[in-house]
Amino acid sequence: MTERAAGSLSLPDDWPADTRTSLTLNRMGTFDWHLDSGLMHVDESALSVFDLRPDEYDGRPRSLAARLPHTEGVRLNRVVARALRDGSVDYGAYLRILRRDGSPHWIHVQGFIRRDAVGRPQRVIGIVRDATQELAESTARLELDTVRRVQTSVVESTTAALAHARTVQDVIDALKESHGLERLGATSLVMGLLKARRIHLVADGPEGSHVPGTRVTRTDEGYPMSEVLRTLTPRFIESAREFAASYPLLWPHISELGITAAAYLPLIAQARPIGALGLLYRDKNGFTAEDRNLLVVLGSSIAQSLQRAMLFEQDHDLAQGLQQAMLPRRIPAVPGAEIAVRYRSARLGRDIGGDWYDIIPLPGGRVGAVIGDVQGHDTHAAAVMGQLRIVLRAYATEGHAPATVMARASVFLRELDTDRFATCTYVEADLATGVARFVRAGHVDPLIRDTDGSCRRLPVPGGMPLGLSAVFGRLDYPVKTVELDAGQTLVLYTDGLVEQPGTDLDDGMRVLAALVRDGPRDLQLLADRLSEVVDERGGEDDVALLLLRRGGARAPAGGRLRQHVAQGDPEALRTARHMIRAAVGAWGARDRSDDIELVADELITNALLHTDSGAVVTVRVLPGTERRLLVEVEDRSSTLPRRREAGAAGVSGRGLLLVDELADEWGVESRGSGKCVWSEFIVRHRPSR
Repeated sequence: MTERAAGSLSLPDDWPADTRTSLTLNRMGTFDWHLDSGLMHVDESALSVFDLRPDEYDGRPRSLAARLPHTEGVRLNRVVARALRDGSVDYGAYLRILRRDGSPHWIHVQGFIRRDAVGRPQRVIGIVRDATQELAESTARLELDTVRRVQTSVVESTTAALAHARTVQDVIDALKESHGLERLGATSLVMGLLKARRIHLVADGPEGSHVPGTRVTRTDEGYPMSEVLRTLTPRFIESAREFAASYPLLWPHISELGITAAAYLPLIAQARPIGALGLLYRDKNGFTAEDRNLLVVLGSSIAQSLQRAMLFEQDHDLAQGLQQAMLPRRIPAVPGAEIAVRYRSARLGRDIGGDWYDIIPLPGGRVGAVIGDVQGHDTHAAAVMGQLRIVLRAYATEGHAPATVMARASVFLRELDTDRFATCTYVEADLATGVARFVRAGHVDPLIRDTDGSCRRLPVPGGMPLGLSAVFGRLDYPVKTVELDAGQTLVLYTDGLVEQPGTDLDDGMRVLAALVRDGPRDLQLLADRLSEVVDERGGEDDVALLLLRRGGARAPAGGRLRQHVAQGDPEALRTARHMIRAAVGAWGARDRSDDIELVADELITNALLHTDSGAVVTVRVLPGTERRLLVEVEDRSSTLPRRREAGAAGVSGRGLLLVDELADEWGVESRGSGKCVWSEFIVRHRPSR
């Protein structure tokens, strides 16, 4: 019956309507996007949805961008890229376009993804339709809710990035690198800080947009940042025409940048204006209420971060000034040595710490080299470091032996009533003979770079860190004596140069040894190279570095060495013997080395056995036509030594007989507080080896 009824009616010739007619009447169109070639076929119905004529479309997707605001294009690209990447079959998105007359319209884009046998996307076939009416109701509200969530997420992510900013530049970088401004549609930003009613520009805006004379401006001038700081009210500029009319001083300089909107926000922290922020937009027309609220919230977060950064920089400047005051202002020139020092602050904390270095000129051509590290990375550590450095220098210049210098410094640190301890290495080197005495208090071992460029670790027996050794009553510091050859380089450093989280200390020292081995021979260039490695690596610890190279000069005629030997200190006695042997060799008297060492050893032992104090041994070359080497041993006893027979079974009494036999001349002199036993040796004029 239905067929008969239909047959009795007169139907139109184009019934049923073809697909193209159906799509056109319902403001729908199709597209076919070939991904490999980049070509996209868009039919006339779809172009009509975009309000484009066929002659305005060149077959490339970018031609459609003329109707898409920047933020919408970014959002569509993100949706498509995610679908292509995660294996999705299709995707869909609502977009806001601007028609030819500038009026906004909503469209919906839906695409089906065709993939090859291995899942690689090849084509996207889809539909574009007008969704303005559809979104006028509930769908529009849902889409706007999504936009709000995206904007809120941007503010949250930007605030999280700002939480790690420590300096003003960090705040600027966080805003630029967090992509928050890009997601909000902003092209760039300008920022100024308020100081004494003047605005100092710290971020310039887009490249090529610098306006002459605006680096520093007053709050009463006709600029948008000046206005928001006078009124403490945000300023939203919704068109280029409004910008030009409101700010005729500024607009001529930025009119070529394509800015269509801008938002200027006062930055207020603790009820006090500290600066202003400007966000510049392209392809934006107006600000919704949601836009304004979110930007105000973002401005408040930026203001808090800026205030925190400014306080940190003030604290840092104070701490850095203290650090520089505590370190030596200059390194003295030391004849017979090349020296290079460096200090690099940590990347975290206040950028300062307790690491230090020092060079101490000592009598007789000797030099003291110190490297140390006070626990902590703050102004307290720097203050303790400064006091400890001065005390070490004072004890060394008083003439105390290295072990005594270290022990007294430990006692001093304990008496400071601080909870800090310190590690340290102290080296006393005689540059004429090359004799170097090392004392280590909980510090890392030094390195030695040989003349052939090879580098090795120098194991030094150590005691407890300074402060702790005094607390536990363990003030005995072993001394290691080494003879540095001419051209050898001593590398002293703090643990920040070799320690990295998650790595072994020995591995770090091997890496450092390789860097020293392969580094430049010039000490200053080598120090620069090691500092660059620290800068590239970053880290949580500061670094001090001291390089000391012994020169090739030998001791001149009339050279003199002096050494104190305490009672009950066998290490000091061994050090004195080593010093005498090295001096004899350096001064070209190796042919009499055995005689001189044996006599000196006998005189020192006599002083230690028969007096109640230590001894001071001096070795020097006497001027004159006949070259003589003099050994003097002083003690505080006024009792003069005398020859006596030891007897057949005696083990004592032969010492002065030995001295009389080996020395060319010897004698005893009374001194104000004791005596001096001396012996002279005639040595031939010949260069040392």
